[in-house]
Amino acid sequence: MSEEFLRSISSLEEISIRNLGVIESANIEFSPGLTVLTGETGAGKTLVLTALGMVLGAKSDADLVRTGSERSVVSAKFGVNSIISERALDLGGDIDNDELLLTRTITSEGKSRISIGGALSTAAKVSDLAELLIEIHGQSTNLKLAKASVQRELLDQFVGAEGELLEYQRIFDEHRQISDRIAALREQSAKKEGEIAALKSFVEEFSKIMPIRGEIESIEDEINRLGSVEELNGTITNALNLIEGEDGGVNSALQNARKTLETLRGKDSTLDRQIEKFSALVFDFADTTSDLVLYLSALEADPARFDALQQRKSAINSLLKKHGTGSDRLQAFELLIDRFERAHETIADLNGGDERILELENNREKVLGHLRKAAMALSSKRSLGAKELSVSVTMELKKLSMPNAELICQVIANEGLTIKDFDAFGLDEVQLLFAGHKGAQPLPLSKVASGGETSRVMLALSVVIADSSPIGTYIFDEVDAGVGGAAAIEVGRRLKALAKQSQVIVVTHLAQVAVWADNHLVVQKDQSGLVSATDVRSLDEGERKVEIARMLSGQSHSTTAQEHAAELLQLVRNS
Repeated sequence: MSEEFLRSISSLEEISIRNLGVIESANIEFSPGLTVLTGETGAGKTLVLTALGMVLGAKSDADLVRTGSERSVVSAKFGVNSIISERALDLGGDIDNDELLLTRTITSEGKSRISIGGALSTAAKVSDLAELLIEIHGQSTNLKLAKASVQRELLDQFVGAEGELLEYQRIFDEHRQISDRIAALREQSAKKEGEIAALKSFVEEFSKIMPIRGEIESIEDEINRLGSVEELNGTITNALNLIEGEDGGVNSALQNARKTLETLRGKDSTLDRQIEKFSALVFDFADTTSDLVLYLSALEADPARFDALQQRKSAINSLLKKHGTGSDRLQAFELLIDRFERAHETIADLNGGDERILELENNREKVLGHLRKAAMALSSKRSLGAKELSVSVTMELKKLSMPNAELICQVIANEGLTIKDFDAFGLDEVQLLFAGHKGAQPLPLSKVASGGETSRVMLALSVVIADSSPIGTYIFDEVDAGVGGAAAIEVGRRLKALAKQSQVIVVTHLAQVAVWADNHLVVQKDQSGLVSATDVRSLDEGERKVEIARMLSGQSHSTTAQEHAAELLQLVRNS
């Protein structure tokens, strides 16, 4: 897959880390394809992923701030597509040349700040945005795979059920709203006369005033202006007198200076640019002065309007005091308008009594039929997709040196006879079953798969799902846990396959995985035990052979280990 395509879905381009754990300073650039991070135990390679998790909204921890430092600062730069750009812009961030910068600061006292494209935000908002950018697989991710909701989400992602699910949820919500309305009517029936009288009284009082949305702010703004007419008039007049002056003033002086400088145009290109900037400032100054003059000419006292606004404000405040709820005045005002807009419908409901309830119950029964139809369509799509997912993942597991393993995606649908059979996601219970060898009874993945098997199942799922719904960047930590030898070679091979669809970053301690990398980064500590700016490096071919030899035997200069490393690298080149 081309770099242009990877860029079109999003990619991690760079991460900068300051004063985090053993990392004193590190700037790491990432490339498309498969990137591996290696290094001796304790060198800080996993800490790189910890830093990335922090900048993506994970929980902050003051203990991670390097001893003796006031704060840790982590920033990550992503190349993003239009969808992510729009989401970031909605959150107030800036996008620079299709690049998004996320920054997280944590102080030694535990205070945390996080920003999206330069705009302060919250960890929760960044975490939501991160779901579009990166999928991180580690021990915690593998544990989440045991949850039924996660398994259902994976299947829905694979079959592309988003449209069907949204339609189902729309109808489900419609059914819930009707049910809530029926319940409220039944509760209110005993006291409907008092409710109707109170609502009619409210409607009558509201109708006399008929406030509109946003009116409080506009009234107060106009009152402030009309109440300050003399001050506005005097201050602006004084300012204009200072600008204009008896001898022509600032405007005249600036215009004369501009005309004088214009005589030098063409003498020096550098000076021409300065003259251009000066001229623009002079014209802006003149325009602003004209705007002030226009504002002043339109400014006039209006005692009648001022009194009318004061009376209007008083009437609205009285209505709020009597009928408003909550301590937030503006929010109470909006709720008051909402209540008025619903009042006639509510009165009709109350007056309708049992007939109205019966009408709503009949409507609810029709909606239940639509809900059942939408749920069946969703179940059908899931069931067909589950068979395909099972076959595809099982084939991937065979390629990961698990020739007799089988993954079964099982969809069990409730009958849908009553609303109790439905939930917000349909009629279905989705479950991943796993059998590690021939003759084994498939059982829930969490009960039978080892840590190494779960890691490989997660990798197989990622490879399969990436074909239908690619994530911009996948990050794997401990994907090689519990594997070695031929299995490790195949893990690396499948990571390489996934990297054809998306950017893949892997922290590994296995040479058999590292040899598949398009880009090999090594993290080292200096003699002080810290990782500085020069201790995270991208290796060339010769350096890779030495590092892979170290990973194989613990002795980077061993001739035998280097021969083995060269053999592994050649294996990848021949694949």
